[in-house]
Amino acid sequence: MNRPGKADDPHPRAAASTDHDASSKSFTVDGHRIAAPPLAPGLYVVATPIGNLGDVTLRALATLAAADVVACEDTRVTSVLLRRYGIAAKLTAYHDHNAARERPKLLAALAVGGAVALVSDAGTPLVSDPGYRLVVEARAAGHAVVPVPGASAVLAALVASGLPSDSFLFAGFVPPKAGARAKRLKALEAVPATLVFFESPQRLAASLAAMAETLGGERPAVVTRELTKMHETVRAGSLAELAAAFASEAPPKGEVVVVVGPPAEGVASVGEADAVLRALLETESVSAAAAAAAMVTRLPRRELYRRALQLKVGRHGRT
Repeated sequence: MNRPGKADDPHPRAAASTDHDASSKSFTVDGHRIAAPPLAPGLYVVATPIGNLGDVTLRALATLAAADVVACEDTRVTSVLLRRYGIAAKLTAYHDHNAARERPKLLAALAVGGAVALVSDAGTPLVSDPGYRLVVEARAAGHAVVPVPGASAVLAALVASGLPSDSFLFAGFVPPKAGARAKRLKALEAVPATLVFFESPQRLAASLAAMAETLGGERPAVVTRELTKMHETVRAGSLAELAAAFASEAPPKGEVVVVVGPPAEGVASVGEADAVLRALLETESVSAAAAAAAMVTRLPRRELYRRALQLKVGRHGRT
């Protein structure tokens, strides 16, 4: 899957034949017919465009043209890409609902020396997509597993976000139910890395609100939509700002990737933060003291506010 998006195809489509003999193992680029070199036996995990069909690599086209069979999430979606580049390929559906039945057939093809290409509807297979078990069993049987890299919604969103990319965690889809979602986000709260989530348009506002509540409303975030396609959008703000904005709008169209910046790195210990707060509370309100301490210590303002309340209550209790 590696969402978002089904393929945009703004170009005339070349007709693909249904006969996949040796002479048909080729593809067309800019009007030029190119022969696809033979493939060694093995399972080829092939990335396909997440929207713009021009993002496919030449190696991916050659692999799809030369493979004995192409296992795809939805044959109708993959056919759009193949028609665009004049590829005649034998397609077979392989998805969550038929994987148990179809996986033995693909493994049998590998066992007799076949070259099997695995693709998803969009992006890099196995990233929130079927295929993991096929790769595991293919490797266990001693078959070569060959990555053919390319488009990735995760990386596209990350590099467009402007958030730290030196360390990131792909967290997939958060659970749809509120309790499970809160539990999952709590487990991610302190991860010292940028977080990348997939989300459906219908659940986006609720998920952003939950992220603001659990991860911290002040954390920077970016919501990307329809990446690489005509209506691509990238919206930045704090989690609180984005949650409020999307709560006031109709659900967006297209599939969504949410990128959340890492938690602030504290440079002060708890004891040092308490010392700063005590000094500030001599003249400032709890809210103002927490805000000023956050700037000095680089610790989360929410935590400092709770600590400031405790310190103020304790100080008053001693007087």
